[in-house]
Amino acid sequence: MSQGFPESGVGAVRPVLAVVALGSNLPGDHGSPVDLLEAALTFFSEAGLPIVRRSSWWTSSAWPDPSANEYRNGIAIVEATMDPDAMIRRLLEIETRFGRSRGARNADRTLDLDLIDHGGRVMDTPDLTLPHPRAHDRRFVMGPLAEIAPDWRHPRSGRTASSLAAEAAVGRDARPAT
Repeated sequence: MSQGFPESGVGAVRPVLAVVALGSNLPGDHGSPVDLLEAALTFFSEAGLPIVRRSSWWTSSAWPDPSANEYRNGIAIVEATMDPDAMIRRLLEIETRFGRSRGARNADRTLDLDLIDHGGRVMDTPDLTLPHPRAHDRRFVMGPLAEIAPDWRHPRSGRTASSLAAEAAVGRDARPAT
């Protein structure tokens, strides 16, 4: 498999596979963080992001403060027909729809959606860096990604999701939820 998920054709309208990380440690208007995450995934197709594959939910201590509410995390691989800037705006709209309010960095949250990869694209702009600049070092991202796409390759390093999950330094306690 080539690095990342290769872009399909030229231009922003041809579909590409994109990796989205989901996380929650607050239930918002739902019964639990998992219920909220399931509801958010259900909304993805309506938002123009049909799901191709998804991981199971993983659990991990909050980071950097493990005394905060425990997190549930997962990965969705979606078919994206929008460019990365439009997609990140769409993800932020979904976060808002599910009660996300931005406050202190690493604070508890109802929904966190991170664009990890967009067709293997590498970019650095003031609004977006691809691949996500810290995902490779987070077991709660790479673990679920390795579960559904173990041979996915990081667009910068070329390393697989499986090898990155095994060596990730942040969220070492991340594991599939039972």
